[in-house]
Amino acid sequence: MTNEMWRAIEACDAAYDGKFFYGVRTTGIFCRPSCKSRTPLQEHVRIFSSTDAALADQYRPCKRCKPGGLKLPDEEWVDAIAAIMEARYAEQLTLAKLAELSHASPYHMQRMFKRLKGASPAAYLQRVRIEAAKRLLRSSESPISEIGSQVGYPNAAHFATVFQKESGCSPTTYRMAVRNDTEGVEGT
Repeated sequence: MTNEMWRAIEACDAAYDGKFFYGVRTTGIFCRPSCKSRTPLQEHVRIFSSTDAALADQYRPCKRCKPGGLKLPDEEWVDAIAAIMEARYAEQLTLAKLAELSHASPYHMQRMFKRLKGASPAAYLQRVRIEAAKRLLRSSESPISEIGSQVGYPNAAHFATVFQKESGCSPTTYRMAVRNDTEGVEGT
């Protein structure tokens, strides 16, 4: 990537549209130089001469700038957002952050996600976190507060409340029930 290309990306310069496209390794999305999405870190940027080259390298077109007139099908786009949540559930993933990562407005992303997944992004993320917590409760001896923090709930009381609401029991009760079930199976 030349300095001129990087300056065009930083400035969202429409004069460079069609001359090159840039992909962001961390999101797997490619854009026009004029895209109004947040400027990525330079080390995460990959330059493409055409949309075909970006697609061939498994990059998805941006929902915001629609490079080359392409638009990712809504189902694939929402699945990509869900995959971000599944991979990065321990992070503070706000609606604004998810919208930024998926190159869309928060309102549009929320509406499409809920329509296609049957739950809001927040509710989906909560389920992902609780499932991760259940895995950790089954497989580790870590304290409950540490598990809560590992899955994105730095406040232990909030974690316990959410866990209770989603699973019908406290994290401690869940852990004890799993252990009792395992011991019963092993002792048979």
